[in-house]
Amino acid sequence: MARVAVFAGLIVDEADNPVDVTYVGGVPHYVINDAGFLRHVPSEKVDRHVLNIMQEGVLENRDVVVQGMLQFLGKDDLFTKAAVDASIGKLPENINALLDTGLPEEARQWLGLMGLRIVLNLHGDVINVMMPGSAGLDE
Repeated sequence: MARVAVFAGLIVDEADNPVDVTYVGGVPHYVINDAGFLRHVPSEKVDRHVLNIMQEGVLENRDVVVQGMLQFLGKDDLFTKAAVDASIGKLPENINALLDTGLPEEARQWLGLMGLRIVLNLHGDVINVMMPGSAGLDE
């Protein structure tokens, strides 16, 4: 069970209103305002969905992602490449850890500045994920 809302501050409703986060029984929920009725959606449902979309994108473009990481790190040796490739292979375990610890505040702010935005409908379903460098992934 998730202990934090991974994408707090990056989620809006269909009318582009920010979605708040609250805790119910120690479990984080995204709160969608439906004309005054506050709908509570467990954050893990939304976060897992978005993280799975991101994971699919990374895995589909694994070679490009590895090369980009090597360039970002300023290294292009065999050992660094193997380490980056191995870390991509551990994405499912990393997703579970991320649901437990969340993203650092700076990382969430950076993602927001880069254009990451997640749109939920009134039922808490992800209807669009707008990621940096993409036109959005309509569900």
